[in-house]
Amino acid sequence: MAKPRRQFVCQSCGGVTTRWAGRCEACGEWNTIAEEVTESSGVAGGPAKKSVGAKGRQITLVPLAGETPPTPRRSTGVKEFDRVLGGGLVAGSAVLVGGDPGIGKSTLLLQAMAQLARQGADVVYISGEEAIEQVRMRAKRLGLDDAPVSLGAETNIRDILATLKGGSTPHAIVIDSIQTMWTDALDSTPGTVSQVRASAQELVRFAKKSGAAVFLVGHVTKDGQIAGPKVVEHMVDTVLYFEGERGHHFRVLRAVKNRFGPANEIGVFEMAEGGLLEVENPSALFIGERDRETSGTAVFAGIEGTRPVLVEIQALVAQSALGTPRRAVVGWDGGRLSMVLAVLDARCGLTIGGQDVYLNVAGGLRISEPAADLAVASALISSLAGLPIPPDTVIFGEISLSGSIRPVSQMEARLKEAEKLGFKRAILPKAAGRQKPAAGALQLTEMEDLGELIAHLSTDLATKQDEAARKG
Repeated sequence: MAKPRRQFVCQSCGGVTTRWAGRCEACGEWNTIAEEVTESSGVAGGPAKKSVGAKGRQITLVPLAGETPPTPRRSTGVKEFDRVLGGGLVAGSAVLVGGDPGIGKSTLLLQAMAQLARQGADVVYISGEEAIEQVRMRAKRLGLDDAPVSLGAETNIRDILATLKGGSTPHAIVIDSIQTMWTDALDSTPGTVSQVRASAQELVRFAKKSGAAVFLVGHVTKDGQIAGPKVVEHMVDTVLYFEGERGHHFRVLRAVKNRFGPANEIGVFEMAEGGLLEVENPSALFIGERDRETSGTAVFAGIEGTRPVLVEIQALVAQSALGTPRRAVVGWDGGRLSMVLAVLDARCGLTIGGQDVYLNVAGGLRISEPAADLAVASALISSLAGLPIPPDTVIFGEISLSGSIRPVSQMEARLKEAEKLGFKRAILPKAAGRQKPAAGALQLTEMEDLGELIAHLSTDLATKQDEAARKG
């Protein structure tokens, strides 16, 4: 019989120590170390002792060069979901889906699995948080109750695997959620680091051996990271985050890791009464309701994965009544905003640093690429001057600490997307040492530094001010 082994595990990062401490030395979190009892053999501990005289078997080595057939994929019937997966569902893959509570993870997977089952696939949905009746109620509300999906409500990993192995191997399996799963090989409560790691390991091993695609739903922490040990994200093939602001009806499914497709690919959905609706042209949706005559707004041409996306950036610069001016940012990096403000102050002489600054990315989209620097700076200058930027202009470019504007990748794709949506002008970095992007029907204005940007915007803003004065 295996001897139980006691260890102390950080519930935040999964770090293991031999004694309890108030602060984890690995991640620095306080009061996250808990005692766990594991067996010295089995899922978590490995073999209790080595076999005497046992030798490992030789593995077959093959040359690096060779012909490999393309990975077969199965469409789920949800185009945006297939796009993020890299073109469809891969047999034997393990996919981890994370997101805030109530954002729509279960709804998205239920819709995708129902469409997959309607195509003749064998689909199993295991719920560890909701009863079968609750899942049926959601399916009926979404109009999916006629889909031949097999439901189950269980949290014991051994019972789940015994059920899956007892019949024909399903094409797709959903485990909602991995934090509720547990195995009796470990003497710890569900949701702990060891239980999540062991449960995920068993499910990933089953996916690789059987060829079934397994979806694991994961909770997220207050920082937006998937809860549990980081090793779970390394074990799976794909990690997806379902994002969105509670006040917006847009949802973004983003791939942060994908062994079978491009990372950072996004799929856009709209939350409606009948569930999640696909958005095939997110650019038109994000900028379709913008106010064209308001100062402090600029349209940014960004790239999310392989798809160009146009989005409106809104900025407001106001007099501060506080000793320390406020900085409120939604949808962008607050540190990046501080850098842009410092460059505008130090290199351009604009007095923005002592004022309150509010920045928002419209539509609930979160932007991470530095190419948004120039659009943010343009929106700040427009708000400071109190006059709007021409509504038919798109802007993109990266700002350095010296105030120069650096080129960014995929400028052709950004310009084509802007031209398709009816924009007439574009402000972009100067293509120094590289081929100038094709303009098409757009009027391109290339910039080398922020001084040129301020001069160009000042001319446009002054012209608009004169026209408004003449009309008045």
